[in-house]
Amino acid sequence: MIDYIIGIDEAGRGPLAGPVSVGICIAPVDFDFTIFKNLKDSKKLSEKRRVEVLAQMKELQAAKTINFSVALVSNKVIDDKGIVFAITSAIKALLGKINIEPHKVKILLDGGLRAPEEYIYQETIIKGDEKEPVISLASIAAKITRDVHMVKLAKDYLEYGFEIHKGYGTKKHIEMIKKNGLSIVHRRSFCKSF
Repeated sequence: MIDYIIGIDEAGRGPLAGPVSVGICIAPVDFDFTIFKNLKDSKKLSEKRRVEVLAQMKELQAAKTINFSVALVSNKVIDDKGIVFAITSAIKALLGKINIEPHKVKILLDGGLRAPEEYIYQETIIKGDEKEPVISLASIAAKITRDVHMVKLAKDYLEYGFEIHKGYGTKKHIEMIKKNGLSIVHRRSFCKSF
């Protein structure tokens, strides 16, 4: 019998700098997600709305109604082992921290993500962060966590403007790389053409 539903999503697959972020959200199978108003893919919500949703998630976590967690995997791991390895290892680590038997959960994953094979009830959903609220919550947690991390990095790497573009390959970011070279937080494997 399935007792819990788990949503998994990542943020920061494509940036030129910083970690990739993987979020997981766990809720009872009968949880009423309609308490979150206008829930959708984190990229389609305003930053203000994402912060509001995360605050609501934290309240529910404190009340032990839902649970969520985020793992950041460094640019070094991405360069050494690849982005797929980085995301897969984060999913495995996050699921390894929960104390629920694999056959008692249904996992919903966004895009092309997969959970370890012992989780026999899992479904990968294209645009799942728009279609499934539990994935949307995982997406929001992953995105905010990564964005906050990049704003902190910006204070140590003032010449790159991470607080603005969060490491994505914007025109301004590419100009800064060409001017200043790569920092130790850049993904060298993503920056071969600069």
